[in-house]
Parts: sequence; structure tokens; C-alpha cells
Amino acid sequence: MTDPILKIENVSKRFTRMPGLAERLVGKVLGGGKPVTVHALTDVSLSVMQGEVLGIVGESGCGKSTLGRVVSGIYAPSDGRVTLYDKPIARAQGGNVDKLTTQVQMIHQDPFASLNPRMKVGETLSEGPRYHKIIPARNVQQRMRELLEKVGLEGAYADRLPHQFSGGQRQRVAIARALAMEPEVLVLDEAVASLDVSIQAQVLNLFMELRRDLGLTALFISHDLSVVRHVCDRVAIMYLGRLVELAPADELYLEPKHPYTSALFASVPTVGTGKRRFEAIKGEIPSPINPPSGCAFHPRCPLAGQRCSVEAPQLSDAGTNRTVACHLNDGGVGKPLRAAA
Repeated sequence: MTDPILKIENVSKRFTRMPGLAERLVGKVLGGGKPVTVHALTDVSLSVMQGEVLGIVGESGCGKSTLGRVVSGIYAPSDGRVTLYDKPIARAQGGNVDKLTTQVQMIHQDPFASLNPRMKVGETLSEGPRYHKIIPARNVQQRMRELLEKVGLEGAYADRLPHQFSGGQRQRVAIARALAMEPEVLVLDEAVASLDVSIQAQVLNLFMELRRDLGLTALFISHDLSVVRHVCDRVAIMYLGRLVELAPADELYLEPKHPYTSALFASVPTVGTGKRRFEAIKGEIPSPINPPSGCAFHPRCPLAGQRCSVEAPQLSDAGTNRTVACHLNDGGVGKPLRAAA
């Protein structure tokens, strides 16, 4: 097996918000008014091989989009490091982030918000390659039209503005913009979530074609479990900023090991299930400002024991190419915290 090209090593990301004037004044009287720290990512480690598509899955607020922004160099990690071919992708410079490579590009969820409404599509696609001198100036216009055709649009569309495109077409433009930088890794953050189902299928088929033709490596961030199973080689399950399970896609869907993964799959409606009832995972996601002790999932886990409430499980082997962070996999949970339903 070849070495991974993208490494995410013990990455944590914290955001600190300073209280406003009103909060400070109230704090002097009632107490509080102190800086608030959000633990968005905690000690996440992953690696991605050349040509692999790694899915990142979890509920809203689990940290998957934050991880995508750290990998793409939009955020610098608070701890740990992210490297491409063993070279850092970004570094913190005071209060700013200095991105050190153009080889990782991100495709955002809302293509209309991520495209400049005042710039023609051709200008949007050529801005990055011109600035970084990726393509000779004399070849830029031809290259932009080739990119539009590669993503299923006419080259003449380069003279149009974003509002003249449909949602699916705008997402194709966003993909073309990312490809214009000739990246090694794409980060797709809910790239089809805002599109109609039929348009989702078109964009996903386009992505699969580009992956086959260009040998793309990608992080595919999504809450849609059926889409992830279709396009990803391996899947990482996240909960409250932590990685709880990692496995090949087919094996994960056939036999999830972590109780949270099982609960996620059980809550997804499928065709032909008769009178089966679908229940959301019980309880609320704990606050990332004050995460629970031990296993972050234990307040909602039906199998939690006393050990789960005090000791955070570490990722450990759960079969070939599988890891899971659960005490059920490393010796047991101890005395049950709650009676069985």
C-alpha cells in the first residue's frame, strides 16, 4: 500500500468568542461575561490515499465542515497539523491564516453564495490561475472554456454572470473553478445538499466521471448516508468534534460497530420497509462549549456504562482497516448507566 498523500494528525480546533459590552456589564452584576470557547474539533486523525474518496458523516454541529475548512487551509488548526505530501497546507500568522499551497481546493454547499455575482464566470475561473501563474496568460481563455465543457457546460457560458445559471449549473461552475487550480485534493462540503434530487444526481455523476478521468482525491462531507455510500471508498463518522468510527464504506453499512453509527443508520428511511417506524436519535447533542466527560455520546447512548461517563474511548482496531472509539470494543462499558427500555 502506498503512503497517504493527505494526513490529518491530532487536529483540534477551538473558537474563542469574547463577550460583548452588554454581556460584560451583566457579568459584573450576575457573574460571567467571560470568553466562551467552542471545541469544534478534538484530536482528529485521518489519512487519505491517492485517488481515494473519504466520506465525512455526522449530525449538524459534529464538526465535519470545520474539518473541511481546516483541511482546505481556510482555518489553521489550534493543535496538530494537516499536511499534503508531508508539507503543511496552512499556518497561523497572528490572527490570520496563511495558506501555503493551492493543491487543496474546496467546493462549498451554496454555489450562488460562493461565486462573485459581479464577475463573469470566465473571470471567476481565470482569477486563481492568473494570480498563481498556473496557466500561461495566452492560454487562459481557451483553458477556461475547456473546463466549462469538462463539467458539461458550453464554453460560451464564460461570458455569463452567476444569476444567469440554474443551481445545478452554478455548482458545475464551482467545480470547474476548483479544477482550474489543478488540485491534488478536493474538499466537497455538502456540495449537493442545496440542489433538487434530479440535479443532485447529475452533479454526483459528474463528480464520479471527473474522479475516474482525473484520478481525484477527495474529502466528501455530507449528511446524506445514501450518497456517501455511493461515492466514497471509506467513511469517517464524527460526533461532537471527535472521530468515532472509520471503515470501508461497504463494511460500515453492513455492520456498524459504534452505537452512534448504528443509530444514524437506523434513523434513515428506506424503500420497502413496510410498517417500520423511524425514530430520531434520542436526546440533544451536547454543547461544544461544555462537552461531557468521558465518551461524548454517553448521554444519548442506550448501551452506556459507568466507564463511558468518566473515560474517553480511544480509536482502536475493530477488524481489517477498521477503527472505532467505543468501550464495547476495548473491554466493556461497566455497570449500565440506565435501565434498558
